[in-house]
Amino acid sequence: MGRVEAAELPDFSRLHGLRVARDFMDCYRVRAEVAPRAAAEIIAAFPSWAEALVGVRRVVTTPFGLIQDGPEAEDKLGPFPVVAEDAREVLLGFDDRHLDFRVSVFCQGDFVHLATWVKTHNLGGRVYLAAIMPFHVLIARNALARVAAAVR
Repeated sequence: MGRVEAAELPDFSRLHGLRVARDFMDCYRVRAEVAPRAAAEIIAAFPSWAEALVGVRRVVTTPFGLIQDGPEAEDKLGPFPVVAEDAREVLLGFDDRHLDFRVSVFCQGDFVHLATWVKTHNLGGRVYLAAIMPFHVLIARNALARVAAAVR
């Protein structure tokens, strides 16, 4: 599989317009030549172990009234509504009580970048983000590795 590495999100990503100080943002990339929509479809198709983690999340967060499978939307990839799309980037995500998040799948040259932006609203959002962070990194890196493997 392609080597996934931490990276800077390209300057033209829509995520840069959302970010302010204290927001969370990370970005990884892998060498793969593929269209953003095709990469996003691979990324949103979680493997069974990641689906199991999402199931645990559902059980733990249901009492807090958090959105479980993303809001209704005309265009969704997995549980994530498509917020914006152009020839270089697909932007997914939604706003919830505890935090707002967007995921960018940005293709530039022969790299696919996967970036996540999170704006927490309260203590619950900050605790949630800290709790899921190890799993987020694992899922994001695995998602890009699957993209690279699929386009070989």
